[in-house]
Amino acid sequence: MSLPPLRQDWPLPSRPRPIVLIGAGGIVQDAHMPAYRRARLPVLGVYDVDASRAAALASRWGIGTFATLAEAASQDAVFDVATPPGAHLDVLRALPEGSTVLMQKPMGRDLAQASAILALCRARRLTAAVNFQLRFTAMMLAVQDAVARGLLGEIVDVEVHLNLLTPWAMFPFVAHEQRLELSLHSIHYLDFLRALLGNPTGVAARTMGHPRHTLAQTRTAAILDTRPGVRCVMSINHDHDFGRQFQDATFRIEGTKGAALVKLGLLLDYPRGEPDELWITVGRGWEQVMLRAGWFPDAFIGTMANLQRFAAGEDATLVTAVADAWHTMSLVEACFAANAAPTTPVQAAP
Repeated sequence: MSLPPLRQDWPLPSRPRPIVLIGAGGIVQDAHMPAYRRARLPVLGVYDVDASRAAALASRWGIGTFATLAEAASQDAVFDVATPPGAHLDVLRALPEGSTVLMQKPMGRDLAQASAILALCRARRLTAAVNFQLRFTAMMLAVQDAVARGLLGEIVDVEVHLNLLTPWAMFPFVAHEQRLELSLHSIHYLDFLRALLGNPTGVAARTMGHPRHTLAQTRTAAILDTRPGVRCVMSINHDHDFGRQFQDATFRIEGTKGAALVKLGLLLDYPRGEPDELWITVGRGWEQVMLRAGWFPDAFIGTMANLQRFAAGEDATLVTAVADAWHTMSLVEACFAANAAPTTPVQAAP
């Protein structure tokens, strides 16, 4: 028996508003602009503290540039804040009250900054969301739809497993980050686990670097306490430099009636990647769900579409609103706190 059609995309706003980009880094070049162009979402222009970088982006995509942040903020537009996390607060302060804003994850460097951002957004009446776009990928929208329809039954086991080689050299800024793997990568998985299972009540975690480099953390193991009877774990290794054969990037979600397996193809041979895959079984063999889109750049359409539709009254929920994203930041903070906590000693031999 074939699976029913599952949701894979987010509807576009009926009247798209123009977008102003604040920040012209690699993620804007590789994901934001290709997504907006594909969805025909208009982009007015870009501002960056590095004027040459903004000019290069504008030239490639045929958009305008702004000489100052104040000039960019004066536009009648939706603001896409793609700055480093430590810069988010200053940019948000410069935007007009009542603005509609999408900011790049994470929501600040730590929970203290996330709390300040949340307070600022409330005080200035900003309609603001964080770009946790994994929730909006075709594969994860389909998983969420399958779970909502009860196809898998009650979720009892969730595992995120990454064993691959991430080319961190593509992101020079990470060399100076004191919080790396959890804050800039696995935050996506923690956010999706929250969406799937609700806010965890506790976490055990260890995150660390690797002898082959000096980066802060590139390997993480975590156990999340969510619903009673649910085993929820993450095993993340960005340093498997032994060829493609045994590399892996998967989500496994098991319920009382069925299971789903997601392959995060983008992460294998990044940034070229491999096709994403979704397989589902409801007890009669595995069936592949043919995906109509990938993570990059397509999921970036969904976050902006939801924000614009919510601001226009077309969506009832702002999925990654700052009030929700704060809980993801709280979970990341709990992981770092658990990492610093002592473990239970093992009894020595008598």
